[in-house]
Amino acid sequence: MSIAAADSVAESPYAWLRLWTSLAIMTISGVGMYAAAVALPVIQAEFGVSRSDASFPYTVTMIGFGLGGILMGKLADRFGVIVPVLIGAVSLGVGFFAAAHASSIWTFALILGVLVGMLGTAAGFAPLVADTSLWFDRRRGIAVAVCASGNYLGGALWPPVLQYFFDTGGWRQTFIGVGIFITVTMLPLALVLRRRPPVLTSSEVKNQKAKSINISRGLLLPLLCVAGVACCVAMSMPQVHIVAYCSDLGFGAARGAEMLSLMLATGIVSRLLSGWICDRIGGLRTLLLGSGLQGVALLLFLPFDGLASLYIVSAMFGLFQGGIVPAYAIIVREYFPAAEAGAKVGLVIMCTLLGMALGGWMSGMVFDLTGSYRAAFLNGIGWNALNLTIAFFLLRRSLPPAALRPV
Repeated sequence: MSIAAADSVAESPYAWLRLWTSLAIMTISGVGMYAAAVALPVIQAEFGVSRSDASFPYTVTMIGFGLGGILMGKLADRFGVIVPVLIGAVSLGVGFFAAAHASSIWTFALILGVLVGMLGTAAGFAPLVADTSLWFDRRRGIAVAVCASGNYLGGALWPPVLQYFFDTGGWRQTFIGVGIFITVTMLPLALVLRRRPPVLTSSEVKNQKAKSINISRGLLLPLLCVAGVACCVAMSMPQVHIVAYCSDLGFGAARGAEMLSLMLATGIVSRLLSGWICDRIGGLRTLLLGSGLQGVALLLFLPFDGLASLYIVSAMFGLFQGGIVPAYAIIVREYFPAAEAGAKVGLVIMCTLLGMALGGWMSGMVFDLTGSYRAAFLNGIGWNALNLTIAFFLLRRSLPPAALRPV
């Protein structure tokens, strides 16, 4: 077997090289998810708009991210993952440069939604996760977990970097610099991914039978979609508004960017642990656990608004919520036939992104109406309760009758 042929199989050294390259690309392209959140205070001041209007670019970016994942996934299936990654590198570079020259909040939002979200950051998430799963067999779970951690790693690194350059050079100059950096780093990294994945055959996947649940699958999928929206409306409150919240409390935007970075850094740990937990207690129990803990962390934001306590609660929030979204993929794989998993996972994940988009805007609107983030946190807690209710309902429907009888 030639060296090239040996590398074009699962678990090969080249497969591991692709994994670390994909992690790097996802980390770099992840700036598109967090730029609008970190820039929220300066954008509001620049264009003289309300907090909800200043939150709109983030909302549009996340909607574009969700829709773009479907488009980029189809391109990867047909032409290989290198094609969407190349498109993403160019789109992010052009997008950040164009956004730096935007003359209104609406132009700024449109550019971020289309170029940065739909064509840019979307190319660096779902296609890479799907591609990674094709290069691994025995270690597929940990490989996908490592790859999927790239957007959280980007979230840990980018906010303080962006805030530093916002403070020293202005947001427009920073966006230009980010666009140049993305282009010159992602394009050469994309070349590592030029080979098509091997055809992996697994009797376990072919013969997998979906678990039984006392609810029609026609209802199960919409409930998972609603749960995905609800958990991420709640999740978006701290992630999108922590920078602005710290500014309002008098701690400064830089402290808020540090808290966002800390939140997402602990989210990396949570995301990696979630796979280990799912293997032992299943997807629905993992979702219920993560949702309950996320609700606790949101409640803690209400009484604790000191600087030190906010750092602690931000770290706890990241550690609690990082495993929620991956749990949906496990649930779909458990309760739907394997042949349907790809499309249904994509749909549920898109709903989580729509939840992030809706929650970012909604929290800003609640702030505008009340003049306080306390009501916005309560709104997030309400949506989290909806997610918790759905998770509990589905778990009970999945248990055998004997497990529900009182002892």
